[in-house]
Amino acid sequence: MDRIEEYRDLINKVLSAHANIPYSHGEIKSIVIVSQDRNHFLIMNEGWDGKKRIHGCLVHVEIIDGKIWIHYDGIEDGITDELVAGGISKDQIVLAFHPPYVRQHTGYAVA
Repeated sequence: MDRIEEYRDLINKVLSAHANIPYSHGEIKSIVIVSQDRNHFLIMNEGWDGKKRIHGCLVHVEIIDGKIWIHYDGIEDGITDELVAGGISKDQIVLAFHPPYVRQHTGYAVA
């Protein structure tokens, strides 16, 4: 299995584990969405919390040029530690939700 395929499998595994955690309130479900080319991964939340409609992206990850770009991570503790624990080095993860001038100080890849 090549490195990109390993990244895809690990991202899907991490996001699926989070999506399977039930909400303690409301009727909200989390759905993992993977793009046709398998380089975009999302968790979408959908449902109702009382009278309030819930619909939005909780996590968006993309593989670009062999690196994992985390565009948005709304999970309480984030997914980066789980990716590192799964064998991905920090220099292969871009915290894209930070502006480029901040990334150099994060310990992760700049781009």
